[in-house]
Amino acid sequence: MQITTGRPVTMAPQGMVTCPHALASQAGVDVLRAGGSAVDAAVATAAALAVIYPHMTGLGGDAFWLIHDARTGAVRYLDGGGRAAASARIGWFSERGLAEVPFRGILPATLTTPGAVASWGEAHTAYGRLPLSRCLQSAVDYARQGFPVTERLAGWIGQVRADLAAHAESAAIFLPGGQAPRAGSKLINPDLARTLEAVAAHGPAGFYGGEVGAELARFSAAQGGFFTQADLAAQSARWGEPLQGSYRDLTLYETPAPTQGFTVLQMLNLLEPFELHRHPFGSPDPVHLMVQAKQVAYHDRDRHLGDPRFVDVPMARMVSKEHADARRALMDPARALPWDKLPSWGSLTGDTVYIAVVDAEGNAVSLIHSLYGVFGSAVVAGNTGVLLQNRSAYFSLDPAHPNRLEPGKTPLHTLIASMGFRKGRLWSVVGCMGADGQPQIHLQTYVNLLDHGMDMQQALEAPRWLSGRFALGEARDTLHMEARFAKETLDELERRGHPLDRWDDWNELAGHAHGIVIDPGSGVRMGGADPRSDGAAIGY
Repeated sequence: MQITTGRPVTMAPQGMVTCPHALASQAGVDVLRAGGSAVDAAVATAAALAVIYPHMTGLGGDAFWLIHDARTGAVRYLDGGGRAAASARIGWFSERGLAEVPFRGILPATLTTPGAVASWGEAHTAYGRLPLSRCLQSAVDYARQGFPVTERLAGWIGQVRADLAAHAESAAIFLPGGQAPRAGSKLINPDLARTLEAVAAHGPAGFYGGEVGAELARFSAAQGGFFTQADLAAQSARWGEPLQGSYRDLTLYETPAPTQGFTVLQMLNLLEPFELHRHPFGSPDPVHLMVQAKQVAYHDRDRHLGDPRFVDVPMARMVSKEHADARRALMDPARALPWDKLPSWGSLTGDTVYIAVVDAEGNAVSLIHSLYGVFGSAVVAGNTGVLLQNRSAYFSLDPAHPNRLEPGKTPLHTLIASMGFRKGRLWSVVGCMGADGQPQIHLQTYVNLLDHGMDMQQALEAPRWLSGRFALGEARDTLHMEARFAKETLDELERRGHPLDRWDDWNELAGHAHGIVIDPGSGVRMGGADPRSDGAAIGY
């Protein structure tokens, strides 16, 4: 799909929402204008996306939050990660000859419980102003009355048609009449509308218990899945402390373990002495150095990261300046680092939505919400209308690995969200989709903002690179680069030894990023939305 842009940064004096679908941003702004808080608007936006952007997110997935309370100045972290079922064990898979958790189907769909709805309830209880029913109103209406199919959604349904067609409930919703819908047509999901109404009436208990919870458990049992009613009842969201670091005059908060947020802080620590602001944007040296910082940080990630309730994750050391000083010696200014010198695993394949909200009082939400793969497991759970995630495919079946499968455990998460402060005041709310690409996109966005003086929209539209592989067969250190980088830069990076994949000018695989910056003088909210998505920054 050809992408053209040129839109200006969106400015508004009071509240703002940005996410990868304009109708969902509007749903959030409607709640703000009705007197809702930043959390109310975030729930409204997330619920709308669960209906109208089903290839990227849903009630059957997970969510991680950073919430800024303008009154106290605090930044709080909320973990909405799903937990492995009580019956989950590595031996179950090895006994069946499986060396890894499958990517699609009932096994990854039910190996972990959905965590997102529990986090909606926890955040709303703490910071909501409007009834949950008001926050979910737009989502219910879109599910029952129908929502428009964008060209992107139609394309993704076409690409994973076989996976959806394998499950009757999924096919009934997303392949009406046995055909992939065309762009501009409408889809409905009345079962999901009823599920949302149960949440609106009873909070998370209406999802994990009652008729919806019973149907989720029945479906899992009937299909040979893992989670039970007891597993669903045990799911809860957990408050914690975010990670904190600094880059130049920015104090940056990121989501902690089990997410990979620490890699952003580590990369910035590694790069700060190189003074990227002294190099022109898009020149070879900054890209070369950022890619190597990524390699160092991801090597640390894959050696240490897991659920901190089960394994000791040395987060304080990983985000320290001293650790970066020691690891920086591995970086080579002249040549690319071969993958086998600093190996890391994972994949750039993964689909997610990011939501940024700032309300009139200056409260803010940075929320990442996902099913993991496109359409998650591709499994809709019975008559709930809920697509179940496949995040458990990220578990390791190596008994010695910190991210090994264990009952009650949350898998390593690529999902991250950020908030930045300058001179003690909220300045930025930034995030993106993209699995292993997420820290790399956070890094590039903040470098664009701070080192190159771009506004938020310019920072998101700038040509982007991603290091890693999307599929088997690609080198693990492939450097994918949009062609809007100068040819001289591309040629020089290739000369230094980077295995280059030269994309077209724009590529949706480079991720959907969104963000809001607050002008420190006027307080005006300045939002951007990624043109690689269907999103919009909307304010009032």
